[in-house]
Amino acid sequence: MPLKADTITKDYVKDACVFADIFNYYIYGGRQVIQPEQLTERDSTKIALPYGSDGAVVPVQKFRDVQKLYAVMTDGKMEYVLYGAESQAEIHYAMPVKNNLYDALEYAGQVEEAAKSHRKEMKRKREQGETSAEEGGKTPSAGEFLSGFWVEDRLIPSITVTIFFGSEEWDGPLSLFEMMNVSDPDVLACMDNYHVRLIAPAQMTDEEIMKFQSSLREVMLFIKYSKDRENLSRVLMTNEKRFRELERRAADVIEAITNSGIKYDKSEEVVDVCQAIQEIRKESEQKKAMEIARNFYNLGVDVEKISQGVGYAVETVKEWLGLSSDAK
Repeated sequence: MPLKADTITKDYVKDACVFADIFNYYIYGGRQVIQPEQLTERDSTKIALPYGSDGAVVPVQKFRDVQKLYAVMTDGKMEYVLYGAESQAEIHYAMPVKNNLYDALEYAGQVEEAAKSHRKEMKRKREQGETSAEEGGKTPSAGEFLSGFWVEDRLIPSITVTIFFGSEEWDGPLSLFEMMNVSDPDVLACMDNYHVRLIAPAQMTDEEIMKFQSSLREVMLFIKYSKDRENLSRVLMTNEKRFRELERRAADVIEAITNSGIKYDKSEEVVDVCQAIQEIRKESEQKKAMEIARNFYNLGVDVEKISQGVGYAVETVKEWLGLSSDAK
């Protein structure tokens, strides 16, 4: 898939409504628990400093496609859950390692942020001559001081979902164990597996896709049936109202992924996909009729008979063949 498709899908899932829809589907089965206005975009660049004893740390930089922080009030206490979406236009055969690394880097970054916060606070107290006892605070233990992470500190959970924008089935591994050739149960028992949380239209039923509430529903349906003309027509007809009022960014994703030839004004905010598909098919049928007309004309068949055979007016057929109006 060209770079353009990858860029378009990334920009698409950055939209708060689409992002919330992804996780409302995956975590809550389509229930609208996460609200778009509750999401705050975070810097998707992750820099982790690998732990080492020699002090010669080298920054490792990785980029998530999308990363947003979701906050919700629970029992009067604010809790934070980090949700990430990894959009793919091609199958990634090392996705378990990739996503596992992203989550690990996120946790490493949180530990580093906690350490910075504690160091800053201890420095402030030293400069102001405060003591932990005077302020009702605590003196970190040797282990807490060494790690920078205090015993009462807590990590923010990180959840990554991979969205595959392809019409074929995902045949890549969905866990670390699938990438290994280990069958010894005693060895496996000593290892931690990592599972890819995947959304792939070809492996979803229509009922599952219908749980999406944003334009992602139409995107997934169209991609799923993009190579099945009969079922695509059925889907367009069944969901006609939504496909006739599809937001342009969703239409951009559909065209970039499926190369269906959908034509529309890029300045429009709403695209009538049903009309666009009808025009594509009409144009395709006309091209076939033109080819048939030329072939029969070369065989010496009368223009009027060709006209009757292809179902177009005589004047139209003559125009295709480059003939004058009085030609037979």
